[in-house]
Amino acid sequence: MSDDLFYMSAAEAGRKIAARDLSSLELTDALLARTEKLDGKLNAYVEVLGDAARASAAAADTAVAKGEIKGPLHGVPVALKDIIDLEGVRTTAHSKILLENVAKSDSFVAMRLKQAGCVITGKLSTHEFALGGPAFDLPFPPARNPWNPEHHPGGSSSGAGTSVAAGMVPMALGSDTGGSVRNPASCCGIVGIKPTYGRVSRRGVVPLSFSLDNVGPLTRTVEDNALILHAIAGHDPNDPSSDPRPVPDYTATLRDGVKGLKIGLIRHFYTEDLQADAEVAASVEATAELLQSLGAEVREIRLPPLAQYAACNRVILLAEAYAIHQQWLKTRPGDYSATTRRRLLPGAFLTAADYVDGMRTREKLVAAFYEAMQGLDAAVTVSSMETPANLSDMQEVERTYPRQARAPFNLIGNPAIAIPTGHHTNGLPLSLQIVGRAFDEAMCFRIAWAVEQELNVGVQRPPV
Repeated sequence: MSDDLFYMSAAEAGRKIAARDLSSLELTDALLARTEKLDGKLNAYVEVLGDAARASAAAADTAVAKGEIKGPLHGVPVALKDIIDLEGVRTTAHSKILLENVAKSDSFVAMRLKQAGCVITGKLSTHEFALGGPAFDLPFPPARNPWNPEHHPGGSSSGAGTSVAAGMVPMALGSDTGGSVRNPASCCGIVGIKPTYGRVSRRGVVPLSFSLDNVGPLTRTVEDNALILHAIAGHDPNDPSSDPRPVPDYTATLRDGVKGLKIGLIRHFYTEDLQADAEVAASVEATAELLQSLGAEVREIRLPPLAQYAACNRVILLAEAYAIHQQWLKTRPGDYSATTRRRLLPGAFLTAADYVDGMRTREKLVAAFYEAMQGLDAAVTVSSMETPANLSDMQEVERTYPRQARAPFNLIGNPAIAIPTGHHTNGLPLSLQIVGRAFDEAMCFRIAWAVEQELNVGVQRPPV
């Protein structure tokens, strides 16, 4: 089987399926075979839904033959992080606690994917409850990085990053509370967006933090990311946080270029607040220069220190996460991994005053961001300060994991996308983060697409 089929973009696959140059069943069979071949060493999937996927693909082909094409992703495979409900399938959150938890209905995003004609191939590994990982004392092993299986693929949407980067599936859904879509995208050399808070419904998704959680897609191309976000976004009256404003066609301005745009560079995050690896920092600077060469105006901006955003995010996340988990922590503490318990328990010592102070501080940090963004179309900064650590060195994993600049944008709520910018001399991916105004995912995609076309990083494939 040609690698071209495994690494075909979702957009191209959708076009070929619609034109009957490729069948959904042929593509699904090929990707399931690749998953069977690779997943023993990469651990991307918690559960592969082979029979159901083949049936769905056959139905998609029948619909094509009748001229009943549901959209640009009709017949294209997708996989779900295992905190996202799919009717009749277990949602385990990678935990002993939910090991027998079978979803009674589809999550909003699974429903929307089905309405778009997508083929769902299975449930993907995650850190336990999107927090505790990577860990080796859970029912399923942690996912591994296809660029080097000895290394961390990022989390908590680890299986999503691994499966997409390894050519097992062209697109996947993850969740992002402090960076958990953008981290695996950065670590695995793919594209991942955290949409604006409220843009995508969380109904049917296991919560971690009510005011910080987002669902977002991971793909190998910017166009694919725009297509699947359009498919899953939209108002859900059954999710109180869901925003009612219309969803634009994110591909309409994709190719408009960056000439005339005003873009902020948040340099102090990776030069003063934290010291990024030299090659990581150089990659961000080079991309800023590239944007200038394409006609954008790039100027440095300053926000409050990264540590303030990170600490505020942590207080809110831990308070809300403990509220969600307190009963299980009291009655089933031994069923959590040691890592999850260690990360959840500090929430027990936070007071109501701490939480209120955190939310008030959040307002100030949000205001500071908006003040800095006046007159700008978007901003760019680093995603991770280093390339992913070796999974055998858990001390290094713990050290490097919080060394990132993603949590501020969960706190602010604005869209942020991670895109690949090349590879480190160690062979692992480099990444850039683009931050947009609220509900302006289209601008994030527009800038990301321009960078993608110039760097052409996506032609490189991991050695699996």
